[in-house]
Amino acid sequence: MRSTLVFVYNADSGLFNALTDLAHKVFSPQTYQCNLCALTHSNLGMHKQWKRFIESLDREVEFLHADELKSRYAIKGLSLPVVFEKKGGKLETLVDTNSINACQNIEDLQQMIVSKMS
Repeated sequence: MRSTLVFVYNADSGLFNALTDLAHKVFSPQTYQCNLCALTHSNLGMHKQWKRFIESLDREVEFLHADELKSRYAIKGLSLPVVFEKKGGKLETLVDTNSINACQNIEDLQQMIVSKMS
């Protein structure tokens, strides 16, 4: 069975949080706390290039916010954003926060994910 990639944003779910994040990205992008979101989403939603990349992966994918990671997997206090590889229900870090934050664009992120997938 193929593993699942689990992408976790450094933000909480919900409409209020989404609107707050949007305002932060627009008015103070240099201090925005989630490079995963900043790289993969515009103010209007997911970038088409990112969507095509996700669809091209031979994996199931799961997208979570920090609060959802806590409720679904009982994981908290972890540096976010992060990409996990889920094998048999166990999450293993595939791409850590520092690596995601070092990415300058979607291409950097895509190359990093592909290079780390087993």
